[in-house]
Amino acid sequence: MLLHLISRRVSPSFRSQPSKLSALRFSTTVSAAERLYDHLQGCKNNPEKELASAKVKLDASTINEVIKRCSPNQFQLGLRFFIWAGTQSGHRHSPYMYSKACEFLEIRANPDLIKDVVEAYGKEECFVSIKTMRIVLSLCNQAKLADEALWVLRKYPDFGLSADTIAYNLVIRLFADKGDLSMAETLMKEMDCIDLCPDVMTYTSVINGFCNAGKIDEAWNLSKAMSKHGCVLNTVTFSRILEGVCKSGDMERALEFLGEMEKEDGGGFISPNAVTYTLVIQAFCEKKRVQEALMILDRMGDRGCLPNRVTASVLIQGVVEENDEDVMDLSKLIDKLVKLGGVSLSECFSSATVSLIRLKKWEEAEKIFRLMLVQGNRPDGLACSLVLRELCSLERYQDCFFLYEEIEKANVISTIDSDIHSVLLLGLCEHGCSWEATKLAKWMLDKKMRLNVSHVKRIIQALKKTGDEDLMRRLSTI
Repeated sequence: MLLHLISRRVSPSFRSQPSKLSALRFSTTVSAAERLYDHLQGCKNNPEKELASAKVKLDASTINEVIKRCSPNQFQLGLRFFIWAGTQSGHRHSPYMYSKACEFLEIRANPDLIKDVVEAYGKEECFVSIKTMRIVLSLCNQAKLADEALWVLRKYPDFGLSADTIAYNLVIRLFADKGDLSMAETLMKEMDCIDLCPDVMTYTSVINGFCNAGKIDEAWNLSKAMSKHGCVLNTVTFSRILEGVCKSGDMERALEFLGEMEKEDGGGFISPNAVTYTLVIQAFCEKKRVQEALMILDRMGDRGCLPNRVTASVLIQGVVEENDEDVMDLSKLIDKLVKLGGVSLSECFSSATVSLIRLKKWEEAEKIFRLMLVQGNRPDGLACSLVLRELCSLERYQDCFFLYEEIEKANVISTIDSDIHSVLLLGLCEHGCSWEATKLAKWMLDKKMRLNVSHVKRIIQALKKTGDEDLMRRLSTI
C-alpha cells in the first residue's frame, strides 16, 4: 500500500525516466571507493605512499565507503586510510566523519587500535606530521579515550614533533571530563615547563572539571590564576563557576558570586548576562524559594538586562508550582516580564499554558490558552500540541476540533503531529461528527499528512458504521 501511495505521488513523466543522475553519482562514488580500497589491499607497508598515487578526489561518502569495506581484521588499515585522508589538501574531516570512523572501526571497543597504528608509523618510518597526530588525537577525543590520547601526546618526540597548545588542550579536556583532575593539572603545569602558555580553553576545561566534581573553591582559585598568563576571566567562565555553586545548593554563596559580577559597572568582562541571572533564578525556584527568584528578576531589570524565554519559563513554572489557589501572582509576573522586555506576551502565555498542563491544572491552562487566541496572540507549537492532546484525552473531540480551527486561523507555526491529527480524526469518526471529520481529513490532505498506522483500522471501522462513503473515499487517499 505504501509503495502504491508513493508511486501515485510521483509524476508519470518522472517515473518513466531512468534515474541516470542518481546511478551516475552512485557509480562514481563506488568506483572511487573501489580504487582506493584496491590500493589498500595491495599494500603491506606504508600504504600512505600507495594511496597518494591513486589520484582520487576525496569526499565524505567515498571515505565512509572505504572504511566500511574494511572488515574487523582490516581495521588498522581502515584507520590508517582515514588518517591519511584527513591530511590531504582540500579535505577536512567533519565531526560527523570522526563519529562514523569511530563507529565503523569500533575504536572505543578496541582502543589499542590507536597505539597499533602509531607504532606502525614508527616501524615503517612513515612521514608523520603535526596534522597526522592531531587527527589521531581527535579520534581519541571522539571516542573519549583519555589514556590513549596521553600516550599519543608522549609519542610526539619519536617523530621529531613538538606538541602544541591545541594538542595539550585536547588531552587536558579529556582528563577533566573524565574526572581525573590531578592529571589535568599535571599536564597544565607541564605546559609551563615547555614554554606553552595555557589559554582560555585550557583553563575553562579544568574549571569545568572542578565544577562537575563539586570543587568550587578549586575552580574559583584557578579562575583567579588565569590573569598570570594573560587570560581574562569572562562572563562565560564565571557563569560556569556560578552554576557549580548553584548546583552545590549554597545559594548564599551564589548571591555573593553574583554580587561580584555586578560590581563590574559599565559591562565589564564578567558582567552578568541573561544566562547568568537565569542560572540563579532557576536554582532558587528549584529550592521552592520563588520570592527570592523574583528579587533576582528585579536586580536583572535594574541593570537593564532583559529576561529571555528561558528566564520567563523558569519563573512561570516556579510561580505556578508555588501558588495552588489562583493565578493572580502568575498574571502579575507576566505583566512584569512583558514590561521589562525580552519576551512577548505570547511567549509568556505559552509558557504558562505548558506549565499549568504539566502540573495538572487543566482548567487554568485552557482559560489562558483560549484568552491568548481571543486577544490575537499566537501560541507556540508546544502549547498547541499539549492543549489539543489533553482535549483528546478528555474525549472532548468537538471542542478540540473547533480549537484546532482557531489555531489554523491564527496561522501558528505548530508542532501538531500526525499522531494528534489521527487521534482527533478517530475520535470525531467514532462520535459521529462526520462534518468535522471530513473537514479535518481535507486539512490533512492539504498538509500531505499521513494517518497514524495504528489508528487506520479503527477509523475505517467507525466510518463503516456511519456509512459516510464520501469521507471514506477522501481518507483512502491519505
